[in-house]
Amino acid sequence: MQLFSLLEVSEQTTNVVKWISVFGVLLVLGVIALIGYLTNGKRPDAKRVAFAGICVALSFTLSILKVSPIQYGGSITLASFVPILVYAYVYGVGEGLLIGLVHGLLNFIEDPYILTPATFIFDYLLAFMSVGVMGFFRKMPRKEKGIAPIVLGCVCVFTLRFLSHLFSGMIFFSMDSVWVEFPAWATANAFTYSFIYQCVYVPADALIATATLIAICKTGVFDQLVKLMQPQK
Repeated sequence: MQLFSLLEVSEQTTNVVKWISVFGVLLVLGVIALIGYLTNGKRPDAKRVAFAGICVALSFTLSILKVSPIQYGGSITLASFVPILVYAYVYGVGEGLLIGLVHGLLNFIEDPYILTPATFIFDYLLAFMSVGVMGFFRKMPRKEKGIAPIVLGCVCVFTLRFLSHLFSGMIFFSMDSVWVEFPAWATANAFTYSFIYQCVYVPADALIATATLIAICKTGVFDQLVKLMQPQK
């Protein structure tokens, strides 16, 4: 019996790894195509690449400094999205999506946990690629030290991230993976369970990131970063 159980688990693991591997290859090809599209076949400037590396490194470091108020995932970080949000604001939607993708993959490598390829896509790709939306708000009128476009962009990013995790949680629930002991009414259906689960940590993470952005805007640091990071013409 133990042997059969072990073989069953091994087969399930192999299937997951197989699909993740296939998706990983397609993902790499997609990233290469995206880089080619964003640069129009030209060599990307060193300044842009350097700041991409710096922002991803900062975000990844800040994501390690976290607390987990809920079991099996769901962490509140030390404003880990702020560096890549600034990058997306400066360089636009396309490169924001790309840097979010890289950050999501690094988070997966640092603490991998998936049930299906679908949950991998929602939790580690779409949730982090939402940072690209910040690029839309760079075209909004903004005075020096202004916070309106920045705060609005941050709220939109975390709303999309919340929705991505929400859908992933609903998939978890449908697989009878209710890990956290909630009251009976909270586990009545997949939507309610996942909604409450995400509310435990995503709004707090969003609040910390928003407060950090407001602080660096009001002190003028944000404007200095934008000028420093302006792409070469």
